[in-house]
Amino acid sequence: MSEDLTRFLETVAPETHLRVERELGDGFVVLKRDEAERRQAAQDVRCSEDIVIELLRNSRDAGATAIYVATTLEAGQRLITVIDNGCGIPERLHDTVFEPRVTSKLDSVHMDTWGIHGRGMALYSIRQNCLQARVCVSAPGLGCAMATRSDISTLPERTDQSGFPTFTLESEGRVKIGGPKNILRTCAEFAMQHRGQVSVFVGTPTEIAATLVDGGLQRYSLAELSLKPDEATVPFAYRPAFSHSPQQLAELLENLGIQLSTRTARRILDGEIAPLQPMHEIIRELLSAQPLTANPTPAKRSTRKSVVKISPEDIRNLRTQVKEDFRPLAQRYYLDGEVEPRVSVNRGRLVLV
Repeated sequence: MSEDLTRFLETVAPETHLRVERELGDGFVVLKRDEAERRQAAQDVRCSEDIVIELLRNSRDAGATAIYVATTLEAGQRLITVIDNGCGIPERLHDTVFEPRVTSKLDSVHMDTWGIHGRGMALYSIRQNCLQARVCVSAPGLGCAMATRSDISTLPERTDQSGFPTFTLESEGRVKIGGPKNILRTCAEFAMQHRGQVSVFVGTPTEIAATLVDGGLQRYSLAELSLKPDEATVPFAYRPAFSHSPQQLAELLENLGIQLSTRTARRILDGEIAPLQPMHEIIRELLSAQPLTANPTPAKRSTRKSVVKISPEDIRNLRTQVKEDFRPLAQRYYLDGEVEPRVSVNRGRLVLV
């Protein structure tokens, strides 16, 4: 077939095979260059905020209903980890998805506030502009965790990253978002665009870790949590809730791209760190308290507080007593009598696993 005829057919009959250079299996394809360019994005990755919005859109298009954004600044480097419960990526494609024109959205190009998404260039652009960009863990049906590390001297960001956005309810019912156009505002704008479809949680790695544990506690029964998670069915985002020790929690979080000390992991398991609210719930509460006065502090964003407050010392004593009481029962039924019980306080409940 001549090149002119091929171009004519691609123009008048853009069937799937004329848009695909190579099929990778599991729904992934390499687009032809012309098709990738046709899906040109509205902007390239030029700052930390661009990384966040591209990863959020990626998770949304993967069918995620919960997206967790953990971010911190260390020695001039911005670390961003985005975890979701979407459709996931086969292990053999974990590196391939960062190549140009690779996409799973052959027939579902998404046009939104930020332009066209689906040309297979977003992850490629992120990797090209970052010191590191990788899939930490992902599998079909089990979600995905991606982590990036960038140098803010070459890939800049807004100076004010701690300022929380402001929200004003206008007369026609629209919500006006103000404040610095930082990562928090980027997540807020995305959350408002997709409220009712996706819950977005954004905070420090420690806050996100506590929120992941809380998400699993809400999703699974105590009997299920007392067992090892079924690796074929439990999404990666919910596996931290199955941790029975600080060391195990730290290891599970490291697999997701979140680095925490065992001491911090202990505080999370003891219920000392409150989980975050979804961004859209924070916005709703702020709007209900109009007129707004001062911006909330980051600590105020973690407003899921327990009705019951138990001191760390009492929690340790309870764990010790439960362990002692369990040993005779374990001996009678040939169980492991040295398991470490876990106690946490969430949403006014005392949870013992």
